[in-house]
Amino acid sequence: MSGGGGNGGSGGRTGTGTGGGTGTGGGTGVRYDLPEADDFTRPYWDAAAQGRLLLRRCADCGRAHHYPREFCPHCWADEDRVTWENASGRATLYTWSVIHRNDLPPFGTRVPYTAAVVDLAEGPRMMTEVVDCEAVGLRIGMPLTATFREAADGVWVAVFRPAQGQSSSRTQEPPAVRR
Repeated sequence: MSGGGGNGGSGGRTGTGTGGGTGTGGGTGVRYDLPEADDFTRPYWDAAAQGRLLLRRCADCGRAHHYPREFCPHCWADEDRVTWENASGRATLYTWSVIHRNDLPPFGTRVPYTAAVVDLAEGPRMMTEVVDCEAVGLRIGMPLTATFREAADGVWVAVFRPAQGQSSSRTQEPPAVRR
């Protein structure tokens, strides 16, 4: 929710999209994949540690949003009109990029990885990482399912993998490069 989330990517920190900030890793120096949880975002990160993805939904306009904000970014309703809800964990792939180089800790040890933007079934778009699938197996609109990865002791982030029944292997050879 990116900012924040342990997933790297061309847009800075990616994955969960919430929390923001750089976070620190105990004794390892600055890390750019950890959220700076506060009183407001604590329910989000606690849910992630339990394997649940939370969204915020506005009672005034009915729209969900991600990353969590205290107000509705669609109609600007106040905090008392916006509540937490569990997301289904279903999404479709909107776009992706394979990251081959990232000098920010700890992403350099993860390359290559697939930074992605997904459309959640509830409506919001989310920055994240696609796992358990080679890039050649990805396609726009591909159904995905949320799973969670421990980024640090007790800090879990949402990442996505192909939905059950989706092929993650190459279905055809890439076109030949013309010289």
